Amino acid sequence: MNTTSRSRPRAILRIHFHPAERTEELYGQLLAVVDGISSRVEPLPGDWSAYVDLTGALTYWGRDAEGLVSVLRLRLLALHGVPCSAGAGPTRSIAAMAADATPPGAATVVRDDPYEIAAFLRTKPASALPGIGPKTAKTLARYGITSVGDIADTQPLTLQRILGTNAARLAHDRAHGIDERPVVPGAAPRTMSASHRFERDELDTERHHRAVLGLVQDLGRRLRTSGEIAQVLTLTVTYADRTQTTRTRTLTEPTAHTPALATAARELLTGLGLQRARVRSLAVRAERLRPAEDTVQQLTLDARDDKLRGLETALDKAANRYGPGVAGAASAYPRARQGDRYAGGLRRPRARSA
Repeated sequence: MNTTSRSRPRAILRIHFHPAERTEELYGQLLAVVDGISSRVEPLPGDWSAYVDLTGALTYWGRDAEGLVSVLRLRLLALHGVPCSAGAGPTRSIAAMAADATPPGAATVVRDDPYEIAAFLRTKPASALPGIGPKTAKTLARYGITSVGDIADTQPLTLQRILGTNAARLAHDRAHGIDERPVVPGAAPRTMSASHRFERDELDTERHHRAVLGLVQDLGRRLRTSGEIAQVLTLTVTYADRTQTTRTRTLTEPTAHTPALATAARELLTGLGLQRARVRSLAVRAERLRPAEDTVQQLTLDARDDKLRGLETALDKAANRYGPGVAGAASAYPRARQGDRYAGGLRRPRARSA
């Protein structure tokens, strides 16, 4: 157990937001509410959560962790109608474990007390400890180590033989409530999104794919225009009953190249198996954006890829001149009626009246 003396109890919060619909603007507004309680906020937009260091705020607000978390949850609900689940504890790992074990609309607080920390940790399965994935948990189980308490009671040298030096040290420390990682304040990483709402709830999977491709083309063009690249792509599907499914994928390398984005988006959509789903809207979000000059494009002997990048530049110029949607992959547009012509993914802009 971590018995290091502190001048005041440490309180780290992991909070998950559960809005009906997710937008970049709303996430920023929710973070602003959290910032009104404590300025030490570390955004985690990928799963709509954040870490918050409440240690200094406890004294400022004159409340304990339970009271301050209640105030924060009430503000989020009153100002934005967004319920949340929250877990708080003296370390990041305990806060994360408490949050994972808490349903929406509730909170779990583990006070900075050795006995309370031990009572919370020891009965949890080994897989609940941050850093212990399913594969590692199975490996530990073969040695009879199935709970966090078992990890805490196992000699460090034994854990090293099973997990390796670094993993064993981290697991042993966290099983004893030791985790000195700080909350790192910062603005939410920049994201860029595009969405499509069908005129009526759509069952046709071909139309789903066509809509997603159109969204990716729009995102790719906007990324290249702004000189940015994306590291993560997220697809959100909203169904007829307003429920949502969200899937996220980290790209092999950061990019603004439409074919690479389209491949990731297509795999995300295919993986959902929407053959009989009534889809109301689709949204694609590019996340963890950074300047394009910060990356190095891998060398390739594929002349076709170079041609595609050159074509992208031409299509971007056409879109900037005539407006978004004027050019792109033919598969992103509705099937051509008899007499309509699409060439190379380009469609002729409508003549403007004088």
